[in-house]
Amino acid sequence: MDAEQQPNTSQEAAAEQAAAPEAPEATDGVHGTAAEDEAHAAGQEVEHDLDELVAKAAKADEYLALAQRTQADFENFRKRMSRDVVVAQERGVAKLAKELLPALDNLERALAAAEAPADAGSGQPEQHLAAGVKLVHDELIAALGRVGIERYSPQGEKFDPNEHEAMVQQPVEGAESGTVVEVYQQGYRLDGTILRPARVVVAA
Repeated sequence: MDAEQQPNTSQEAAAEQAAAPEAPEATDGVHGTAAEDEAHAAGQEVEHDLDELVAKAAKADEYLALAQRTQADFENFRKRMSRDVVVAQERGVAKLAKELLPALDNLERALAAAEAPADAGSGQPEQHLAAGVKLVHDELIAALGRVGIERYSPQGEKFDPNEHEAMVQQPVEGAESGTVVEVYQQGYRLDGTILRPARVVVAA
């Protein structure tokens, strides 16, 4: 009876082994987790780099737009300043001309009086001309003064190369060396700025 039971047992064992599912291959749990962590970390780093690139690109666009606006504003400012300078120059010329026109009128009157035949007891034409020229001269000086241009004559002052132009330097008795002893041509200045230096003779 034992002999009959042994074959049955062997057959049952073989059937159970065939019916059992195949066991999965053993894996190293430590190495599998490390690889997954490394891949995850690499993915996060790439994502972080992409975010930084996007942020930098946005900043670059912002700076470019700011630079373009600044350039446009500066160009508009430059054009506006150029227009303002031209307008100011034209206004200054117009103001000076308006001040000088009366002097020109007086000069024309003086010339007309000099050319007219002299009446009895009215004096010589040369006298009328001299009086007219003197009137025009005074009117011109006054007109220049009204626009801020002043005339200066440095007679007796110390020579200043910033305001004077030495035409001659010569020894002059009784004059201190470096002193202006004669003025050939008077100088003119506007608000402290020399328009034309005075031409002078300086004592040696």
